[in-house]
Amino acid sequence: MNGLFFKPDNEYFYGLNDNFKMKYSKLLLLIFTGLSLVSYKHSSAKANRATRAIHGTVSDTVYKSGNLIIRKLSAHIYQHISFLYTESFGKVACNGMVVVNDNKSVIFDTPANDTGSAELIDYLVKTKKYKIIAVIPTHFHEDCVGGLEKFNENNITCYASNKTIELLNKKGRQFSKPIQGFDESLVLQVGNKKVNVRYFGEGHTKDNVVGYFAADNAVFGGCLIKELDAGKGYLGDANVPEWSKTVNKVKQAYPDAKIVIPGHGEIGGTALFDYTIKLFLTKPGKTP
Repeated sequence: MNGLFFKPDNEYFYGLNDNFKMKYSKLLLLIFTGLSLVSYKHSSAKANRATRAIHGTVSDTVYKSGNLIIRKLSAHIYQHISFLYTESFGKVACNGMVVVNDNKSVIFDTPANDTGSAELIDYLVKTKKYKIIAVIPTHFHEDCVGGLEKFNENNITCYASNKTIELLNKKGRQFSKPIQGFDESLVLQVGNKKVNVRYFGEGHTKDNVVGYFAADNAVFGGCLIKELDAGKGYLGDANVPEWSKTVNKVKQAYPDAKIVIPGHGEIGGTALFDYTIKLFLTKPGKTP
């Protein structure tokens, strides 16, 4: 019976009555069409997520230029998207988060270059009248600090983990103003609300930290967190065996997060935690 109905010269197939053969052919066509539609919808959804990550949607995009996109996600949360040009991945859209409250703001990760940073600063300060009280790179890569010098020019304080400062120094990355360091966590007051920064462990890098704003239940995971359907990306500074364990700690800390912003790609909810954990499991099927 192996391959019985799929060989056109099969004697058994041709021995069947025409009515049965017609029904069977229609069934095969329906199965093939269904599989094709599922594949198309999956590819289309992935493409749409990528497009939204780069272009934003009409309803939530509040600013757009060739260098920067700003999207309003909730009452106190904005997402900034800038673009980094890399040899390995080409033009890469990079996410950051802005927390605003009581005419003050805190920024997670600079845009990828000074031009994008200047536009973000102008939008927040001149257009929205927010005072920027801090910028916080979540790790030492260029997609987090590429536009830091523009913040220094505007006398905006930069906070980073001591691990990040150490890695920047090893890389020979120098800035015109010192970075204010912290160890495992940092709490900043934004008006009458708090922004939390916390180190959960190694993953994308040794120093990756996570931002959290409880009032809107928003998490900025940076490059530690992947968008749905993403690949593993750059692993040159990663600790892959620890990655899932670290993200599992993030998930346990913020199990009810409503907004989760990854370092690249489309935002989501806690499903991004689950996806990232599964993506980097060293032993598939086992919980870290």
